[in-house]
Amino acid sequence: FGKKDSKIVAQQTGKVVPITEVPDPVFSDKVLGDGIAIIPTSNTVVAPVSGTIAQVAHTFHAVGIEADDGTEVLVHLGIDTVKLNGEGFTCHVKVGDHVNAGDKLMDMDIEAIAAKGFQTISPCIITTMDDLKSMEGITGEATAGETTVITYKKK
Repeated sequence: FGKKDSKIVAQQTGKVVPITEVPDPVFSDKVLGDGIAIIPTSNTVVAPVSGTIAQVAHTFHAVGIEADDGTEVLVHLGIDTVKLNGEGFTCHVKVGDHVNAGDKLMDMDIEAIAAKGFQTISPCIITTMDDLKSMEGITGEATAGETTVITYKKK
């Protein structure tokens, strides 16, 4: 009767790396939560979980989703990309929308963002770690909306 593992799928296609490799201490030191990061090779950003859009940064560099099980997941696109004021991002969702894992959230012009000197590595983290019994990140190549990158158990 144990609770089954829940899963989070890749928000982008690319190389999955441990969160500790993100060149920003807010993420690498797990200040906001734990998870993985993806070095994207494609511009499409999809929902890593099914749930409700809880927040969309006005600069479109971050999306918060409350999963259907109550877990809060943050997708942060690139490092310091808040400074772009939305340039390079096209948002397809708004707060209150319900999404299914794999639904398109955003387009991120990774070439334009990199050309402006910003890193495109994109963390996907669980911000409600206190609600979890366990969490495991998976590394390697991932396909957006298909590859499981995090498994977790709630308390």
